[in-house]
Amino acid sequence: MSSIKEKQLPNVLMEVKGLKKHFEVKKGYFNKQVSYVKAVDGVDITIYEGETLGIVGESGCGKSTTGEMLLGLLKPSEGVVKFKGKDMTEMSKKELRDIRKDIQVIFQDPFASLNPRMTVEELIGEPLEIHTSMTKSEIKNKVIELLEVVGLNSEQLKRYPHEFSGGQRQRIGIARALALNPKIIICDEPVSALDVSIQAQILNLLKKLQREYNLTLVFIAHGLPAVRNISDRIAVMYLGKIIEITERDQLFGEPMHPYTEALLKSIPVDHPKWRTNCEPLKGDLPNPANPPSGCTFHTRCPYAQDICKNKVPNLEEVKINHFTACHFPLKQ
Repeated sequence: MSSIKEKQLPNVLMEVKGLKKHFEVKKGYFNKQVSYVKAVDGVDITIYEGETLGIVGESGCGKSTTGEMLLGLLKPSEGVVKFKGKDMTEMSKKELRDIRKDIQVIFQDPFASLNPRMTVEELIGEPLEIHTSMTKSEIKNKVIELLEVVGLNSEQLKRYPHEFSGGQRQRIGIARALALNPKIIICDEPVSALDVSIQAQILNLLKKLQREYNLTLVFIAHGLPAVRNISDRIAVMYLGKIIEITERDQLFGEPMHPYTEALLKSIPVDHPKWRTNCEPLKGDLPNPANPPSGCTFHTRCPYAQDICKNKVPNLEEVKINHFTACHFPLKQ
């Protein structure tokens, strides 16, 4: 018997297979359906307990729509979303309600996500009133505890959202997400509406909370520096599909998809060690209602060949734990 202890594999918390979301496009007096916008068009992801998975891509690539389907806020057109082995797409409203305490969200706009007519105590205490049998005094004590955890204090209990700065409002949103001790939090661009200095504070807070509460995070963003700061693995999306997914350092050190390479080139000059020698990405994101044939990136790809126009590349493991959907992966 070998004396070498086998490496324990991480537990799968959420598994996504063949996820699609197509929105109808209607025109004319009779509101006739003429086409579909393929917001998400076949996404496969495995999310492990305790990790932070970053999802990055241009605006309109489908990353926020993917997040909404992971939360159960949007019903997929096709595909499966499993949480702890149970298919959320087949759950009843009652079953989804019961599972909501384990899947929470931090929204992009900390002001729009908070009810302006509710105090901080009411905002953070609301999930506890709905999902637990705690008394009012117990809820108040829990709210005070959560405020301290996110860097606020009990003197702010009776204040309203408009009385706080953007960073403070986002801390309230984080406290609300933590209230029910969730297993996973979907962070939908949680720092994009904040000043740069405040962004760093919120990212550091999320990392600290992840360690202390053993949280799993899905961090959705279009800013690569923020994703690099917090993620363990990163999935790159383009036009509704994941075109590359691997560990953070591997992605930034050896990108294997031309789109990822172009994204790294777009990072501002103050991050020269992340830059590559490729040309900046040209052109706009194609219309998702009428995507290009074959590889959807071929219209903007400097390495495209004839096969790219006709054949859709599969997401395949090119190196160990490094998956890419490209007929001609880089740096092999």
